[in-house]
Amino acid sequence: MLLYNVLEHVVHTGRVDRRHRQSHGKGSPRRRNGGANRSGAGGMNDDFNDLPSARWSDMRLTAFEKNFYREHPTTQSRPSHEVELFRRQHQIAIRGQAPNPIQFFEEVCFPDYCMDEIRRQRYSEPTPIQAQAWPIALSGHNLVGIAKTGSGKTLAFILPAILHINGQQPLQRGEGPIALVLAPTRELAQQIQSVANDFGSSAFVRNTCVFGGAPRSKQASDLKRGVEIIIATPGRLLDFLQSGATNLRRCTYLVLDEADRMLDMGFEPQIRKVLGQIRPDRQILMWSATWPKEVRQLAEDFLGSYIQVSRVQILRIQIETLSARSTSGPWSCRPNHNIRQYVEVCGEHEKSAKLKDLLSHIYDQAHAPGKIIIFVATKKKTDELARFINAFGVSVGSIHGDKSQMDRDSVLNDFRSGRANILVATDVAARGLDVDGIKYVINFDYPQSSEDYIHRIGRTGRKLSKGTSYAFFTRKNARCARALIDILREANQNVNPELENLARGGAGGAGGAGGGLEPRSRVGRGSARNHGSGRYTRNANKNTNSSRARADPR
Repeated sequence: MLLYNVLEHVVHTGRVDRRHRQSHGKGSPRRRNGGANRSGAGGMNDDFNDLPSARWSDMRLTAFEKNFYREHPTTQSRPSHEVELFRRQHQIAIRGQAPNPIQFFEEVCFPDYCMDEIRRQRYSEPTPIQAQAWPIALSGHNLVGIAKTGSGKTLAFILPAILHINGQQPLQRGEGPIALVLAPTRELAQQIQSVANDFGSSAFVRNTCVFGGAPRSKQASDLKRGVEIIIATPGRLLDFLQSGATNLRRCTYLVLDEADRMLDMGFEPQIRKVLGQIRPDRQILMWSATWPKEVRQLAEDFLGSYIQVSRVQILRIQIETLSARSTSGPWSCRPNHNIRQYVEVCGEHEKSAKLKDLLSHIYDQAHAPGKIIIFVATKKKTDELARFINAFGVSVGSIHGDKSQMDRDSVLNDFRSGRANILVATDVAARGLDVDGIKYVINFDYPQSSEDYIHRIGRTGRKLSKGTSYAFFTRKNARCARALIDILREANQNVNPELENLARGGAGGAGGAGGGLEPRSRVGRGSARNHGSGRYTRNANKNTNSSRARADPR
């Protein structure tokens, strides 16, 4: 009950700040420019006109090897019906002529230094996306991978990168990397680097991670010394390229991780600028959680012939139907079915009281509630909510795009270690944040697109674990109601009738007078939620007006 009492005066704010979207045109779902203050990209206000594209037609390009796949006899002799059964069972969809998937690590024929690290990490078998992507990537094909979060895609491109690098001539003084990985945020870039460190050290493959919001000197020193892999956000990389600190003339293996997110953040001009610095016969692996038209166009422009691997629910909902219904463009992202989703339709002024009740319920129902992420719309609200909870002795951290890299690292380290089990964040943490033990995701402010909602809740339910998500949904979010209902139904979740009413344009449900989620200690064990309706159990006799009157009016 402690948390229930200390959160009695949570501030009643919740306005969604849409100014950053309105500045790019009314109704435009994607930011085509800018990104200056997002994720430490660095140099985003610079159009890098001083960095000309390489004239590859005037150069004599040295041939390089990119096919390192030796198909295991077991994989090669596997009957076609068994291959198709494996793909169906693991929800793998293929477009193009793909090699047979492997089913065990031993079938990939990795070198001993790779297998030793796999065993050290105690991986028992490949993830489905690795099983199909490794034969494609190691064969030298261009690849587009569409997969949900937590699918093992980082290792799916890092191990082929290491084999690719070791199959080339060693770097000479002044030469840039052989492999380049572009990522939208510094957090994701650092997580990729962690995997590259684990598997690259025994293979003598050096790497560095370059991103904005951190001192340039250490990054520049690594580039001058020479590394085989650069993991970078687009803006900071272009900054170094323009200054001559590195070059991409030796780069023959390129990864675009979370390409949809990079385009969402306005990085398309920077991506195209980077691609202009890399030889046209490079191998490209593009990874994306969704498959909107902007990502498709980028693939058509730069990948040429490619094989597409999708980890989806086959023969469930037609993507075209969802695309027609969604107001935020083509939608091809599927929710994780390991996550139990609850949606509460309420008024803006009710959300703080409901958050108080929900956190009280979570803390009361278990001695160790696990880690909790609360997503909000604005940086200001992130700090306000974190300070309020912290003031009452509840361990909480907060991150958003304006925090320094040092502060963000410190907060995330506390969250990972369990020193703080609540994290309040903007969408900077919606993707690429891989933290074990996140049991709950709370959407205090509902995001502006279905894709962002799926990526937010994807912070829980990872690596086959179970998770729970809650969302507060108001009239301001009404345009997303139909798409959210489709998501819930596709994941076999119960749909709140008030959400359906809001999707139909009905008057009810957006700001009812009912109270929040009744704490478990008050309603009795086992009755805190009504699983039949997909809603929190309400206490009809609770007078919420009194709690609102006591709340901070800000």
